[in-house]
Amino acid sequence: MSSSLFVITDQPIVPEEVSNKVKRREAGAITLFLGTVRELTYGKRTLYLEYDAYPTMAVAQLERIGREVRERWADTVVAVTHRVGRLEISDIAVVIAVSSPHRKAAYEANEYVIERIKQIVPIWKKEHGEDGTEWIGDQLNQQAYPEGRPMVRDIPKEDER
Repeated sequence: MSSSLFVITDQPIVPEEVSNKVKRREAGAITLFLGTVRELTYGKRTLYLEYDAYPTMAVAQLERIGREVRERWADTVVAVTHRVGRLEISDIAVVIAVSSPHRKAAYEANEYVIERIKQIVPIWKKEHGEDGTEWIGDQLNQQAYPEGRPMVRDIPKEDER
């Protein structure tokens, strides 16, 4: 499922293809974020991940994030491709490309996008652990790490920046 700039796919992601979507003459910077499958999460070994999504809503929410970015950082363009299905260690799960006239805005917008994806986009991650455990979403926080683990920091509101 896609809207050209925002794509949910079950195919491997080619970062350069995502980056090319935001290239333009007005851009002095392009930031590229690649979210990959890591082997260890807080000391627990991961065998593989499974991502699932509600594609229509996921793309709609990604488009919303794109609008939010344009409102906060003028002349900034965003493209996001997120993969679903089974992903092995080191596979790319998500690519976020942001172009902007200036590098600071590109960096800030890119970080904003990944945090907002975690907050509002209906994409679910299931981690399959070496010890036979399976974690889905916040269950990872509550069951595997009852002592707590770092949480995603809040994105400051416009009037707090």
